[in-house]
Amino acid sequence: MSCWMPGCPALSMCRGLAALPITCLERAKDLKTRLGILLHKPELGHKAGSSSKLQLGSRRRDSSRDVLEWRESFDQLLKSKSGVNAFHTFLKTEFSEENLDFWLACEDFKKTRSKTKLASKANRIFEEFVQSEAPREVNIDHETREITRKNLSGATSACFNEAQAKTRTLMEKDSYPRFLKSASYQDMSRQAASRGSSKRSHT
Repeated sequence: MSCWMPGCPALSMCRGLAALPITCLERAKDLKTRLGILLHKPELGHKAGSSSKLQLGSRRRDSSRDVLEWRESFDQLLKSKSGVNAFHTFLKTEFSEENLDFWLACEDFKKTRSKTKLASKANRIFEEFVQSEAPREVNIDHETREITRKNLSGATSACFNEAQAKTRTLMEKDSYPRFLKSASYQDMSRQAASRGSSKRSHT
């Protein structure tokens, strides 16, 4: 049937058919977009996984560098959260973790701004770590103990400074060298060095 005549049914049909592919194409494009998103999801997941692996690798490298820096100085060890945790675990094996706990309590104490809290915290720390026969008594001399006791009467953020310094020196001169020689640190150090050399060989 010819569709050249105006008003011919075939002409309107042709027009309808001509319009149909456009609609179909639009729907097809929409489906393609949706399918594309679905198809790319595993790839995105893979990328996210790769990203998390890279972040994990980065954390491992940072951790490796940390571990090796602990032996540079006692300060380096105390600056590292994981270093403090490792040292604390070691001190537990020697039944002397109260020294580090006291030092950490003093560091936290210095950050206290409220005078009321300062006084109550000072008494609590003194009773737990400093006074004679304290539950977790630290190894300081009698003179330092008495100076600290007197400081409590007008508690300031510096009232434990002397006792904290003595405890720190004790850990640095006594426990810290033993920690560096311990099997646990030697093992961590070997692993850190191995990861470091492995990274260099891949670059």
